[in-house]
Amino acid sequence: MNNLPTIEILGIPVHPLAMSEAVAYLVDRVKQKLVTNVVTANAEIIMLVQRDPDYKKILQAAECVLPDGAGTVWAGRTLGFAVPERVAGFDLFLNLVKTAPEHAFKIYFFGASPGIAELAKKKCEEFAPGVQIVGCRNGYFTAEDVPQIINDINQSGADILFVALGAPKQEYWLRDNQELLKPYLRIGLGGSFDVLAGKMARAPKWMQEASLEWLFRLYKDPSRLGRMIVLPKFVLKVLTAKYSGK
Repeated sequence: MNNLPTIEILGIPVHPLAMSEAVAYLVDRVKQKLVTNVVTANAEIIMLVQRDPDYKKILQAAECVLPDGAGTVWAGRTLGFAVPERVAGFDLFLNLVKTAPEHAFKIYFFGASPGIAELAKKKCEEFAPGVQIVGCRNGYFTAEDVPQIINDINQSGADILFVALGAPKQEYWLRDNQELLKPYLRIGLGGSFDVLAGKMARAPKWMQEASLEWLFRLYKDPSRLGRMIVLPKFVLKVLTAKYSGK
């Protein structure tokens, strides 16, 4: 049974855990061999859900939805909930990799451009000695490739599957193949492999702490401007929910 504390942000159940609590919970789920789908929900994802009913169902069915992004933390607090901190997908990824050797968990990387997952694997092996990353596969594939991809993942014996296909594609892929996959823990990671491999920069620590990581991303990639337009809409919807009591 999932006994996580749960709050609701614009129709989405979010589990307001601190990073240490999230890692402990997910490690325990793997040790119990319980299938666990994780979504790290930022403001963009929550807004995407508002216009995509099928995606909304995926988040509502996920065993763990974590508050990734200053916007989600702000929204939860604005709506009157206690949200201890942001649980960024990239940081969750690193924490689980560091913890995996202690429990002999095996990990599989799926996604990103050719060669990126392998570079991320090498980085993980440097900062987490003894980590068992038992397979890598890039995110370029056709429908005909999917059975072989699933077979490779399952044959690897992985306990944890990190999927970096970008939202919402990664969550849809996991949903469509959930009955076939054997890893217990399945997490969509967006661009985390690229960041770890050094192909994509992350905001400086001071910008992360000041909730300005979105601004750094926009500076590095102005093409994101169209996506960022959803942020003021998100704020308005949260405030409307707060003051309308809905």
